[in-house]
Amino acid sequence: MEQSQTRKHYIDNLRNITILLLFPVHTFMVWNDFGSRFYIWMGENRLLSTLIVLVNPWFMPILFVLAGISARFALKKRTVSEFIWQRVRKLMIPFVCGLLFLVPFQALYAKKYFDGYSGGLLDHWKYFFTHLTDFTGYDGAFTPGHLWFILFLFVISMISLIFFRLMPYERLAVKVERIPAIGIFVLFLPVWLMYYLGNFGGFSIGKNLMLYLIGYYVLSNDLVMERLEKNIRWLLGLCLIGTIALIVLYYQFTYYGDLWINYIGWNSILCLLVLGKKFLNRRTKFTEYFNQASYPVYILHQSILVAVAYYMVRMCKNTMVQVLGIAIGSFLLTMLAYHLIKLIPGVRNMIGCRGRN
Repeated sequence: MEQSQTRKHYIDNLRNITILLLFPVHTFMVWNDFGSRFYIWMGENRLLSTLIVLVNPWFMPILFVLAGISARFALKKRTVSEFIWQRVRKLMIPFVCGLLFLVPFQALYAKKYFDGYSGGLLDHWKYFFTHLTDFTGYDGAFTPGHLWFILFLFVISMISLIFFRLMPYERLAVKVERIPAIGIFVLFLPVWLMYYLGNFGGFSIGKNLMLYLIGYYVLSNDLVMERLEKNIRWLLGLCLIGTIALIVLYYQFTYYGDLWINYIGWNSILCLLVLGKKFLNRRTKFTEYFNQASYPVYILHQSILVAVAYYMVRMCKNTMVQVLGIAIGSFLLTMLAYHLIKLIPGVRNMIGCRGRN
């Protein structure tokens, strides 16, 4: 049976690193060549787009896997009622506040950039909440923006409680521990099939629900992780081959198919979990700091990054300077905003701050 549980610091460290990756990824989106605009879009750059392609299959899905793993241990310490209230307080309150006060701000800059909008913030705020288009927000109309992740995570957390009630972890643990490594590997197939359930422009409730449930039932199990660790060589080999194939397909065809994205994404997640368990399973000052900061940073980062990008691309014409200026400038301003807001009672709860460190 499964071993006794201790704090899994690699879960925290993987989550924190993934959230920090959003700064370069969203910076590179200013030059994406996917046929999709961003709030600020400077035209196509194949190199910067390739860097997005390398992480895109796994860097948001892994957050749902990690959330599922964390949910298992949270429910060992909390009642279901306490868990629901904690989800409401941590997810829904920041989501609503961010939707009211942050996301319209980044849509405003998109409207200024693409349409030359010169009106005030209040007029735009009214426009934002009264116009629906494609939900991207790139035209200034309504969008949940990057807060889609928080909304999805709340919905999935609530739906999953039904599964946890009908199929308690302990009832499935023995069967899960017997799954061979190849069986865990091929779980990308149900993840892929669930991608088409509740899919909103590529953002899938079904896929992320499946990732969350697999995190809860399978990847939170120590014996499963030990089995994956013993098979890490062929997992890494397949991941390397798959990543190379992904780039080749991208350069040849641009679009490389939902099945392949889900395959390489799942393979990458398994490798990252094993490597994280081996090399990141320790509590450091980085862990302590970003365990507090990463969630507020996620909420704040994109609105600040879009504003920085708007001014940066107008001030400077050199692409490399623009990239560095947007990524570093938005990171520093986001951290500054986090520390300032953290000092304000009431307001800090709006971005998920736990309080003063």
